[in-house]
Amino acid sequence: HVQLVSGGGSVPPGGSLKLSCAASGRTDRQYCMAWFRQGPGKDREGVANLNSDGSTTYSDSVRGRFTISRDNAKNTLYLQMNSLKPEDTAMYYCAARIAASCPGDALHASYYTVWGQGTQVTVS
Repeated sequence: HVQLVSGGGSVPPGGSLKLSCAASGRTDRQYCMAWFRQGPGKDREGVANLNSDGSTTYSDSVRGRFTISRDNAKNTLYLQMNSLKPEDTAMYYCAARIAASCPGDALHASYYTVWGQGTQVTVS
């Protein structure tokens, strides 16, 4: 189960980016999926989660600005990021775990079993 992440880049404050996470493997299964990020010298933090039933969870810092979505047919996860701020600068990662449903708190990195490579987002 390999995840290829793309869509990062450098934008000025207030700009937008859309990240994509393309996974290999089966599309006839249920997954708990999420985006994480890690800035220089900082711990990895959960950004957004997408449950197998379509429900979502966002961190307080991105709620209202970021949107997580998924195209099951393409086996691809997306993160639309709007109104970007300098503090959003980080390496962004997607993660997944086969599950019928996500846990109560789905923004803990230790829960996930499959990780993509990071893509750098710089806001300056």
